[in-house]
Amino acid sequence: MNHLLYKEFRLAAHPTLNIFLWMGALILIPSYPYTTVFIFGCFAPLITLQNGRENHDAFYTATLPVKKSQVVKGKFSLFITTQIGQLFLTLPFTIIRITQIPIKNTVGIAPNLTYYAAGLLVFTLFNFFFFTEFYKTAYKIGKAFIKGMVPALLIAVLTETISHIPKLAWLNSLNKTDLRLQLPIFLFAVLFFIAGNILAFKISKESFEKVDL
Repeated sequence: MNHLLYKEFRLAAHPTLNIFLWMGALILIPSYPYTTVFIFGCFAPLITLQNGRENHDAFYTATLPVKKSQVVKGKFSLFITTQIGQLFLTLPFTIIRITQIPIKNTVGIAPNLTYYAAGLLVFTLFNFFFFTEFYKTAYKIGKAFIKGMVPALLIAVLTETISHIPKLAWLNSLNKTDLRLQLPIFLFAVLFFIAGNILAFKISKESFEKVDL
């Protein structure tokens, strides 16, 4: 599996994937809808798989001495690794934003635990609807991207909206007491990310097994 993941990073990953990894720098903008960081991250699978389609990557990988299920596993490993990496790479910018630019985000959510929970939800829903649709053919990517992006955008918009609701102010707070209240939401999002991606992988794998390359 390590060799297959190495192949994905070296041969399949589109160069723009590295740019999406560092989108967390947008958190340094004082007033900005920070959930767009994760929405941008959803473009990495689109561009990489679109590039792979033109280069017959799925067919090439399937001709290697690996099972078809491992072809799907390799792609999932690539994108989940980069998504988790993107989440972690936002942390330095979040620390700088909070400590050096302590200005309230008038546009939307603050970079707190609610924000990171939203990021996990965005990635999970996108992955589930995108990959389960894409691997029905391993070719048609437009419909898959739309199906994945719609729920991802809904979560992003909802997250930015709650910051303007007075009764939900604790979800938009960086206060220690409020952060403790946000922690269960974040932990739920972590479990949701794990379970959702496992389920998405199983469904995608079963669909890809039926595809005639």
